[in-house]
Amino acid sequence: MSTELSTDLNTGLIVEPDVEPATEVAPAEPPTRRTSPVLRGIIAKVLPMIAALAGLAAVWYAVTYLVLGEDKRFLLPPPHQVFGETLGRPEIMQPMLAALWQSVMVALAGLVISVVIGMAWAMVMAQTRLLEKVLYPYAVILQTVPILALTPLIGIWMGYGIAARIVVCVIIAVFPMIANTLFGLQSATAPAHDLFTLNRATRLQRLLKLQLPAAMPAIFTGLRNAAGLSVIGVIVGDFYFQQGSPGIGGLLRVYTLRLSMEPLFLAIILTALFGVVVFSAFAALDRAVIGKWYGER
Repeated sequence: MSTELSTDLNTGLIVEPDVEPATEVAPAEPPTRRTSPVLRGIIAKVLPMIAALAGLAAVWYAVTYLVLGEDKRFLLPPPHQVFGETLGRPEIMQPMLAALWQSVMVALAGLVISVVIGMAWAMVMAQTRLLEKVLYPYAVILQTVPILALTPLIGIWMGYGIAARIVVCVIIAVFPMIANTLFGLQSATAPAHDLFTLNRATRLQRLLKLQLPAAMPAIFTGLRNAAGLSVIGVIVGDFYFQQGSPGIGGLLRVYTLRLSMEPLFLAIILTALFGVVVFSAFAALDRAVIGKWYGER
């Protein structure tokens, strides 16, 4: 734009042209750092766990130092004493890790057998009302009879080794698979059944293409419950069946009888972590498989 002076022809006055004010350029703002969604998700999941562990440790210390007297403090040693006197000692850690690994294998074997038996049992019951009325009471009996009442018979019939421990896991973990699978198979809607009837679908086609897909959320719910119960089953089996190499439950019994409190608490912590890992693994599998079909539940 020209800034030279001009003369008005009518008045003879010198007119200064209009000059637009210069616009000020705002300083550039520094780029803001945004946290990625994956990192936010990890933080959202990890922070509550850290807070829960910190709260548990605080309660543990409070009970040890504020509730128990010095003469009874050995019954609940503080966390630093439990970890300090066990983690650095191979004579404690090697047998404990070997026992934990054996218990993991027994629990997974019992879980696989429970899933196969439970789903097959439920599929048979889902075919007719008569089969459900005949077979379902046996599943209820397995759930209601105390497992401690059956362990002597299991030991007499099958010995006191690995096979007996797997049977205990199956008895404890099979009912959630039966109940949840049967509920899921029966949850398919009547219009969907009518559609398959109109298309003259066979019983097998109805089961594979309608009932099983409808039952998947319930099946995974039963799988999570059975996974947690299989851990309880392997501890019970290890606790009562002592032949062969000991499991983590057998070490719990030994440490209890010896009043070895530090190894006892470490074995309890490892057992709890094992249960949490198993449950979390199947919960993640549930979200990965079912989430694609039914959305995030």
